[in-house]
Amino acid sequence: MAHHMEIELKTPEEIGHMRRAGLVVADALARMRAAVAPGVSTADLDRIAEETIRAAGAVPSFKGYHGYPASICSSVNDQVVHAIPSPRQVLREGDLISIDCGADLDGWHGDAAITVGVGAVHPDLLRLVRVAEDAMWAGIAAAARGARSGKGRLTDISFAIQSTIRKAGRYGIVEGYGGHGIGSAMHQDPFVQNSGRPGKGPMLRPGMALAIEPMITKGKPKVAELDDGWTVVTVDGSVAAHVEHTMAFCDDGVWVTTAHDGGRAHLGDLVTAREPVGASE
Repeated sequence: MAHHMEIELKTPEEIGHMRRAGLVVADALARMRAAVAPGVSTADLDRIAEETIRAAGAVPSFKGYHGYPASICSSVNDQVVHAIPSPRQVLREGDLISIDCGADLDGWHGDAAITVGVGAVHPDLLRLVRVAEDAMWAGIAAAARGARSGKGRLTDISFAIQSTIRKAGRYGIVEGYGGHGIGSAMHQDPFVQNSGRPGKGPMLRPGMALAIEPMITKGKPKVAELDDGWTVVTVDGSVAAHVEHTMAFCDDGVWVTTAHDGGRAHLGDLVTAREPVGASE
């Protein structure tokens, strides 16, 4: 770890701006979730995202990022992350699609992902999604408890994610991809691994913001990047799930900026008692 980490600490007002960006992402994902159906293309979903984001006065974080051509990543079945939307990728009954979306509002970012079944989906695949979601919320809750105690460290999140997945069964935990710091840029320090031992890395404290994003597979965890330079697929062809939320650490709790309820349904009183400044405009 020769790399010196530059962790951006936000003011309450800046977290308020992140909340507004997060709500734009939440709205875009909700609209895409409702639109997922057999016969819909991933390009159709991308159009919904871009319209929703721009109508809110925000800019898609992904578009143009290192040359990325779209507003979402739309990864179907054995595609894990970063698949580019296409009019040729048409959803079919039984598919699983992960949709990753980011918005930049006034220079502050929100980043979140959902995995959704297309039509009637095999129960094993729905369970895969549930395990990924449970792991994400376990990571967020571990971060919130650690920040509250004043003893929390970055890898407590990794350990909580890994433990939840391991308890659920034999799923592959994708390595080399994970969560990240977020704020005035979409990707910042620190990198948040989805497995590892607890109690290591930077302390979790107010002003930090992290995107927490487990990626799991029904088979082996090994992945490869396709020739397009973006799409990541499972080597064994097994189906993958990827979910993500952005969370911010406030003085009196956390705020899941990309969840409409701020995370309250999952976290209860670990959520800050007050809506971040500037967020309710």
